Amino acid sequence: MRELVRAYQAFESYTDENIRQLGLTSPQFDVIATLGNTTGMTMNTLAEKTLVTKGTLTGIVDRLEKKGFVRREVPEGDRRCFVIVLTPEGEQLFEQVFPAQIAYIKQRFDKLDSSDLEEILAALKKLRSIF
Repeated sequence: MRELVRAYQAFESYTDENIRQLGLTSPQFDVIATLGNTTGMTMNTLAEKTLVTKGTLTGIVDRLEKKGFVRREVPEGDRRCFVIVLTPEGEQLFEQVFPAQIAYIKQRFDKLDSSDLEEILAALKKLRSIF
């Protein structure tokens, strides 16, 4: 179990370093990446997909809104809630940082051969299935 935690921490540390160089925090990147290629999401849906509590997510969205990357829209059919959408600047940021982050991560995974990747994937699927 300890090795799984260490692998997760190493992955987070590695990816967080690049995200910071892109000018974002990890939670901000998660929100931008989750909203990318969508028409927007309610805070509830966004919280579920990013695994961030709604209270924390409000602060993240507030900061991204101040930077001009997201905006809150009230849907016509339901004025009780709002949808978080990427602004044109947010879309541009997504198109820049998402591929950059994938390429950055891919550099590490390219060090593994295909049989190693298949074994890791199978083990992760098996692990997920027991929870």
